[in-house]
Amino acid sequence: MRSWLSRPPLLFLVATALVLGLPLAHAQESPQGPMEAPPEHHVSRITNESEPPAPPSLPPEEIVRRFSQKEDDYLKSRPNFSFRKSVRIQEFGPDGNVAGEFLRVTQYTKLNDGRVAVKAIENPQSTLQGIYLAPEDLEALDHIPAYPLTTSQVAKYDLKYLGRELVDEVDCYIFQVKPKRVERANAYFDGVIWVDAQYLEVVKTYGKWVTDMGDTRGIAQLPFSMFETYRENVDGKYWFPNYMRSDDTLHLKDAEIPVRLVIKWSDFKPAGSAAATPAPAAAQPPASASPPANTTAPVAPPPTAKP
Repeated sequence: MRSWLSRPPLLFLVATALVLGLPLAHAQESPQGPMEAPPEHHVSRITNESEPPAPPSLPPEEIVRRFSQKEDDYLKSRPNFSFRKSVRIQEFGPDGNVAGEFLRVTQYTKLNDGRVAVKAIENPQSTLQGIYLAPEDLEALDHIPAYPLTTSQVAKYDLKYLGRELVDEVDCYIFQVKPKRVERANAYFDGVIWVDAQYLEVVKTYGKWVTDMGDTRGIAQLPFSMFETYRENVDGKYWFPNYMRSDDTLHLKDAEIPVRLVIKWSDFKPAGSAAATPAPAAAQPPASASPPANTTAPVAPPPTAKP
């Protein structure tokens, strides 16, 4: 399996430098983070259909038009699946080993009546030493949109074609994404996307969310702002996020602590399947259960939470 995180290709480093606004001479430096991550992802396609012929050479505008239409489908379909979600935050010591950790694992199950049952699989556990997390501190992570480039939003961005590269076993086009304008009320994606060159579907994103005040953070008290997100091919036709990571350094009064955030989504099952339907008593009110259809990251006021 190709380990994308452990040995970033040159084109990825150049794209990262563009996102961060660094001189290209810095593009080959080590990526930010306390240590190399294990290869916990694998981008591959699951399908029972015969493979179609590769699309002809298309202008970038046509590629963008096609993948944005599919983003609409994924945004609409994702709330109809049950899944398990884990949030892990780690602190690292001077030796590069994990010194403290927070973990929360939750099951989201779409019920037949449209409600979502939310059940704690593992109660939140924390051995963090420099960070205290209250339950509400994690709510901001639920507001990060999974699909920033839907047809209703893509016109708000400038997309520049950068080239082609493999993500694991998938040949991809790479686009740099920049918002045409920023505003106070909504945050917009600023980064790089990888698009399957054959099926014209986004399989990976890397970037940050920005407003006219600057970069936003996933958790207000922590430095996480750059997010690397991989997607999983579900049912042979949907690409849902299944792995998101951010590395940074927490600057305290008397210490500099490398920290890492990893979110995983797994066990996707269509709503109504027998294995995915728990007792209705655990259901949460619809207003706070289903992911919203917004594709920008609201700053204030916060929207309905999105798993």
